[in-house]
Amino acid sequence: MKAVLLAAGTGERLGGISRALPKPMICLDGKPILEHNLELCRAHGVRELFINVHHLSEAITNHFGDGSKWGVSITYAYEPVLLGTAGGVKNLADHLGASPFFVVYGDNWTHCDLSALLRMHGQRSADLSLAVFATDAPGAGGLVAMETDGRITGFVERRTRATAGPGLINAGVYVLESSMVSLIDNGFSDFGHDVIPKLIQAGRRVFGFVMDHEVRAVDTPALYEKWADRR
Repeated sequence: MKAVLLAAGTGERLGGISRALPKPMICLDGKPILEHNLELCRAHGVRELFINVHHLSEAITNHFGDGSKWGVSITYAYEPVLLGTAGGVKNLADHLGASPFFVVYGDNWTHCDLSALLRMHGQRSADLSLAVFATDAPGAGGLVAMETDGRITGFVERRTRATAGPGLINAGVYVLESSMVSLIDNGFSDFGHDVIPKLIQAGRRVFGFVMDHEVRAVDTPALYEKWADRR
């Protein structure tokens, strides 16, 4: 298995916090969020990682190097112009091979059972599988409509007041079939806004894997105050 760790975002909603530090390098429990995600992948047998970078990229590349310290190999893809979550994956298409692979948002920390997610993906013969979690928090991320068998039939990336109640939320951890990469548009493309709704509308097999915990994110100053280490 291979994994793409997405780490190119600018963290604009964090204001001054992200001007000196890429959001994936903010520390939770003594380590950068991106390091937690790297270790999660390694714990589930992933040894070949790809990380897209853009904002303050040297903070990431200098910290992780070639990945050998963690027992993995890392290939970096610098984006002079941001390509979005899906565009960043498309940009790495030549490296990803013909097997399914993980996509992990590098600025969210989750304990997702990647092995169980991959098993479900195979059992459902899915084209795309999403880890999701239940929350009551409004505006917590992409809202998922899911059938009892796990098939996802609807997805709303930006929740409105009408969809701000309890629901299943995208955790930013996927298993994607390599054949789906060709369906991602060239240039800027986002999984939540573009790819997931497109696959659902096209009748592709998109399934959800419900985690038993929420994602720890630092998207806003309030969440940063809640979660981040500030030693």
